[in-house]
Amino acid sequence: MTRQINSVAVCGSGTMGAGIAALCANAGLPVLFLDMPAREGERNGVVAAAVENMQGGRQPMLKDAAALARITIGNFDDDMAKIADCDWIVEVIIEDLAIKRSFFAKLEAARAEGSIVTTNTSGIMLRAITAGLPERLCRDIAVTHFFNPVLVMKLVELIPGAQTDRDVLDTLAALLEGALGKGVVWAKDTVNFIANRIGCFWLLAGLNEAQAAFDAGCSIEDVDAALSQPLGVPPTGLYGLLDLVGLDVIGLVAENLRQNLSTGDAGLAYAEIPEAVQGMLDRGQIGRKAGGGFYRMGKTPDGERLKETFDLTTGAWRDSAMVELADGLQSPAGLMFDEGRLGRLAWAVMGGTLIYAADLIPQISEDVVNIDRAMRWGFNWRQGPFEMLDSLGPDRVMARLEAEGRPLPRMLQVLRDAGAGGFYRNDGAEFLGLDGAWHPVP
Repeated sequence: MTRQINSVAVCGSGTMGAGIAALCANAGLPVLFLDMPAREGERNGVVAAAVENMQGGRQPMLKDAAALARITIGNFDDDMAKIADCDWIVEVIIEDLAIKRSFFAKLEAARAEGSIVTTNTSGIMLRAITAGLPERLCRDIAVTHFFNPVLVMKLVELIPGAQTDRDVLDTLAALLEGALGKGVVWAKDTVNFIANRIGCFWLLAGLNEAQAAFDAGCSIEDVDAALSQPLGVPPTGLYGLLDLVGLDVIGLVAENLRQNLSTGDAGLAYAEIPEAVQGMLDRGQIGRKAGGGFYRMGKTPDGERLKETFDLTTGAWRDSAMVELADGLQSPAGLMFDEGRLGRLAWAVMGGTLIYAADLIPQISEDVVNIDRAMRWGFNWRQGPFEMLDSLGPDRVMARLEAEGRPLPRMLQVLRDAGAGGFYRNDGAEFLGLDGAWHPVP
């Protein structure tokens, strides 16, 4: 590597920007922290408030006074020239293509030759951001998609553009995996990259497939009991996770997928919000940040905590119920191959997601390893899609697909042609490549 990162500019002081600034300052890097000038009062008030918040709460983001001292605050109007002193410039502004493009045009005029630029976008393609912008920027830019909360989540997706210098990528990967302690996943410049492409498929598939479970007499709590720990995904379940993410975000994700997925992509079948859920979104019942979504917390007249569930069938709130699945449904295979109503749901949602992932190589990633790591590190799945296929038994999955008259996805066909028993062997030390050969896991 010929480039070095010894200083950082973080442009944007929202939740993600603050997390990235704190991460870098804690690792010993001086940070220039910029945002819009305040409309009233001190011009650096927006960033000053963010730094103040970084020091508060039960778990402050900044680990000590030395980390705080490494942060210099400013604003885009007065302090853009200071970016010329920074080796790595991270853009973390609003997820709006036009605004990002306008910002990068200004940034390009201020930065030094050889500085590295990244955008922290969760799904806007880099080629859309850089189209028509100077060649120098296109050589020096990549996507570094951190996951929230930045100080907790391991995953960073690293995505190059068509012209990105290899040295830019190697320098970023060395810093991210070294001083910043992250797990780098190498993704491609496709819609929603890896983790959100697959994770949002899972969420939207769940929203749409759950209607059949409701018609069969299941409740929201039944669905969350199935689509959670028995499958090795977070205990929030489908609806609990949607409340955490926010229906407003999921609505934007669905719109982005409708606009950018290619014809024939299986994700298009789920890129719509069901009518009852759309009604929640329209009236602002979007999740925890709005006081409630599918669940809400309150108190009884006696002051005890009360959890309520929004019943999509009746359109009314009711007391939440506790649901525990039968012992035979507590594992991925036990649940997904069960013929009951929740087993059918689990096969449609999780089975569908595994099949979708198995058809996305090499479109979103070159190999199974990066996809598995993205889902474990970014969505806290116990196993990635190909690890789960191995545990289910690929032959059993392929037999079911054939019984249902469905074609095999690309990587399952590769596995069959190679005569392999799974996507990993030798205790996970080797993985099966798209070429049908075995390769060492990096």
